[in-house]
Amino acid sequence: MVSNLENEAALIQAARRGGLDAFNTLVLHYQNGVYSLAYRIMGEPAAAADATQDAFIAAFRRLDTYRGGSFKSWLLRIATNACYDELRRRKRRPIAAFDDLPGGDSDDGPALPADAPTPEQVVQQGELNRAIEQCIAALHADQRTVLILSDIEGLSYQEIADSAGVNLGTVKSRLSRARAGVRQCLRAVQELLPAEYRLRSNDEAT
Repeated sequence: MVSNLENEAALIQAARRGGLDAFNTLVLHYQNGVYSLAYRIMGEPAAAADATQDAFIAAFRRLDTYRGGSFKSWLLRIATNACYDELRRRKRRPIAAFDDLPGGDSDDGPALPADAPTPEQVVQQGELNRAIEQCIAALHADQRTVLILSDIEGLSYQEIADSAGVNLGTVKSRLSRARAGVRQCLRAVQELLPAEYRLRSNDEAT
């Protein structure tokens, strides 16, 4: 999601006055990022599309509640709530879909090679991706959401707290449990991973 939009403040003000063209410009700018978040939580294109549409409808109706700050975080909070509403309607557990891995500076797993991958490495990376997807799918929805907002969307703890509607302590606890859950799951399946991606014994102490 692109973080900057020219004349964003003016567009928001125009949208608050009922300007549909201004709001549509905001939608076009943020729709890919909102859909990406929804898809990673819901795991299904149709469900993600429904949640995205619901989020923007709700955002337009609630523009008077926007009090400044990061418009992106405000939208993601509404999108997160829309996903939870959809999940409650469906009464099922979401399935994560990770197209990208967390950044290489994360301590939750080994980084992928920085150089252009060989065909063998492409296959190995695919195996690692599938293993991580399976491990993420085993997480509780609340932990999954916090992990996505932190490690994929790159939000701060405070922005996550605002988006998820919880306090900072809850954010840190859920994120810690989510990362620990992924590490534990990867250890359980590491025999299926290429040797270079297996967790080493000294990772047990991290």
